[in-house]
Amino acid sequence: MTAIPLRVMVLDTWDEIRLTVPAETSVTEVKTRALDAARVRQPADDYLMKFRGAEVPEGVTTVSGAGLVPNAAVIVLSRHRNPAK
Repeated sequence: MTAIPLRVMVLDTWDEIRLTVPAETSVTEVKTRALDAARVRQPADDYLMKFRGAEVPEGVTTVSGAGLVPNAAVIVLSRHRNPAK
């Protein structure tokens, strides 16, 4: 089993969460673990994950299936962002 280290930036708190997960871990689990570590209390379904500017599909997509590489920098942000004024 290959372990992949990830750097997950949670924008709500500006925390960078470092996770090392098996390649078979679901994207949804990575997002949930990062939100928990950053102590975000909103439901994980209110957030999405991006890698290289594109949304990472959730559901059955795994870390390796999403193309995440060791030390990848991913972002977790709210699905419902407020527009800048």
